[in-house]
Amino acid sequence: MSVLGPVPDAVDELICSARGCRATATWGLLWNNPKLHTPERRKVWLACDDHREPLSQFLGVRDFLRDVVPASTLEQVDAS
Repeated sequence: MSVLGPVPDAVDELICSARGCRATATWGLLWNNPKLHTPERRKVWLACDDHREPLSQFLGVRDFLRDVVPASTLEQVDAS
């Protein structure tokens, strides 16, 4: 089976990644640090509506941000 493109890492629970925020995440910020990760790797930060822009800007100024997707489309880790 071949993968057609980058696949985001699976996430545990949909909680915003912003420091101190415990809101439900509605966005997945897909990023990659080319100095550390292979080109197809997509790490995920989760963001609520209030933190989507600040977290996107943080990743964007470092040229790490690759895509922003609805959190509901991300694969979740099976807790069982």
